Amino acid sequence: MQNTFKSDNALIMFFNGAAVVVAYGMLALSLYMSPDVPLATKGYWGIGILLLTLSLVNFVKYRFDERLSDDRIQRLEDARNERLLSEYVDADIK
Repeated sequence: MQNTFKSDNALIMFFNGAAVVVAYGMLALSLYMSPDVPLATKGYWGIGILLLTLSLVNFVKYRFDERLSDDRIQRLEDARNERLLSEYVDADIK
């Protein structure tokens, strides 16, 4: 179950990372191709910046979600190990 979630999250993070690279490329290409910057180019840049912003927000969100999930799983494993150790010690004392 955890491996499936990790691979899904990694795939989504890869997709968002690729979207960031594509958005930067689109902005660089439009800057290179139009030295006089007409209105249509300004709109294209605006769309590119919007896509870049959305991709970065998604990228940070999924990184944060992954870290929270890993922390939660680690706390559960620590609690389980602590319980097992306490049961083992209690069994030895009796």
